[in-house]
Amino acid sequence: MKGRRWWVGAVVGLVALATSASAQPPLWIAHGRHATIYLFGSVHLLPVGLDWEPPLLAQVISEANELWFELPIDEATDVAAAKLSLRFGYLPAGDTLARVLTPDQDVRFHRVCDRLGLSADAVERLRPWLAEVTLSLRSDEVVGATAENGVEQQLQALAPLAARRRAFETPRQQIGFLAGANPADQIASLVETLNEIESDPRAYQKVVDGWMSGDLKALSDDAIEPLKRASPALYRRLLSDRNARWARVLAHRLDGRGLIVMVVGAGHLVGPDGVPARLRAAGIDVEGP
Repeated sequence: MKGRRWWVGAVVGLVALATSASAQPPLWIAHGRHATIYLFGSVHLLPVGLDWEPPLLAQVISEANELWFELPIDEATDVAAAKLSLRFGYLPAGDTLARVLTPDQDVRFHRVCDRLGLSADAVERLRPWLAEVTLSLRSDEVVGATAENGVEQQLQALAPLAARRRAFETPRQQIGFLAGANPADQIASLVETLNEIESDPRAYQKVVDGWMSGDLKALSDDAIEPLKRASPALYRRLLSDRNARWARVLAHRLDGRGLIVMVVGAGHLVGPDGVPARLRAAGIDVEGP
């Protein structure tokens, strides 16, 4: 599902993006008395060579005292997430996804695996949440997007070594949000992703177009609303509730000092449940769209 790209911690490289020269991904600025936080929404997987970085973001990254990510951007996090996925991502021995999918859904599942060059026999051993993540990441990779070129990786490398890196969550927490979701919600989200991959091959391109042009309505329509429709409970678990927690952390941080840059999935910053809206509701001065 389109919303998955903002929590998988996840463009067609040969196709030009239809954006104007002045268009750029959205950036918000939250003001405290002695602290300022720049909030930037990322796309976790991007193609090589995409010119996405707003000039203001490049400037503040070079001056930042702190960078806040969803997760630490390091090898230890990757290793921990892989181990947790192995532990919590597989169905019991002898069980397969066919037991929870309708016959029509199972046929579509096999078609999608074939289309993406994945072994259906391997993927159907996964719990719905990990099957969805696997299919989602692969669908982005086949159009040229990689985590190595994602926003977080690039900004991590650009920021001065003196800037403190901080994270809102741990790998165990983030895997827990996915693996601990109600099985029915996991299935609904997986089915939505199967439908999207098969019926809307330009879904990722549309999301990145909206992001590159700063079109918040397009981002909401293409990346947030499908998740809300498929599973309101999963939307609350993966987006709304986490946004509320992060906004409280940032509000407390604004009581201190310094220049801070927050970089999280773009879907966490969009709409009435997004972090900027929650900061504004708490009476904090936030510039931006």
